[in-house]
Amino acid sequence: MKKRLCLVLLPFTLCSAEEGAGQGSFHGFDACIALSNRTTRAILCPAVGGRVLEYSYQGLQALPLPKPGAKNPSPAGRFDIGPELVIPKHPLLWKGAWTGEITGPRRARLTSQEDAASGVQLIREFELAKEGASLSCRQIILNVSDRVLEYGHWSRTFAQGEGIVVIPLSTPSRFPNKYVMYERNGHVIDFKPEDPLIRERQGFIEILGAPRNPKLGFDSTAGWFAYLSPNNLMFLKHYPVYPERVYNELAGLTLSIWYPDNWSVVELEPIGPRERILPGGRTGFTETWNLAPFDFPGKSGADLQALRATAEDLMK
Repeated sequence: MKKRLCLVLLPFTLCSAEEGAGQGSFHGFDACIALSNRTTRAILCPAVGGRVLEYSYQGLQALPLPKPGAKNPSPAGRFDIGPELVIPKHPLLWKGAWTGEITGPRRARLTSQEDAASGVQLIREFELAKEGASLSCRQIILNVSDRVLEYGHWSRTFAQGEGIVVIPLSTPSRFPNKYVMYERNGHVIDFKPEDPLIRERQGFIEILGAPRNPKLGFDSTAGWFAYLSPNNLMFLKHYPVYPERVYNELAGLTLSIWYPDNWSVVELEPIGPRERILPGGRTGFTETWNLAPFDFPGKSGADLQALRATAEDLMK
């Protein structure tokens, strides 16, 4: 019989039945699941939309923590399905109650209710590495309807605000300036935008601050990008890209970045390809998160070669 261990890791009381995995309350949300190792902690919230509430390395937070008393922890590690502008509204998936279970050492699964509007049920599987900050985040889309569906993975992670996004470029790009900008609340897409806070340098796009319009799109096939937080933390996402497949977001994007008006958070959005899902079928997409210390460079810009070396080391 396994022994059950309870530890207090403020503000989370962890009751653990597996190595590096336990359940408890966090910022007012019950039945949260914590995955942890010596340096890193991820806290998952099944109560509201199956989200990641905390992702931290040596106490440094990559995600904005929920505000006290918040009923909807939107500033957090969010996932969704797309394409954004044509999918039916699905609040049951987005903010409804999910179930959570620990599936092994530093592993957990969150499962949504079946959603009649979209015709799907979602499963999210998380695994934290035994050492370091590598967190595997896999979203599975189940077709629970009687019709063929065409959806794709859409990540909508809010990171700490006022940071710098660094995206490696790939060739060829369909976009003259390597990115597009959504204008007039998404009613117009500028295919050749210019913005003083967005620049191309040494094979990367750097976004040094909130641009003149909040939503940006990219078709990079590099399969990774970095976000540099003012708390001297690099938040790395890497994920598969399929250049030969259709990406059915409006501009055929593999990645989007979105800046709310006050720049208090930045949304980091890897996008998966179109999946044709038969009734009773399923498909999955995995993005891997990682964290590492990295001195915040300010608007002078990062040492891009050092950034690339750090990213490549994390992705090994």
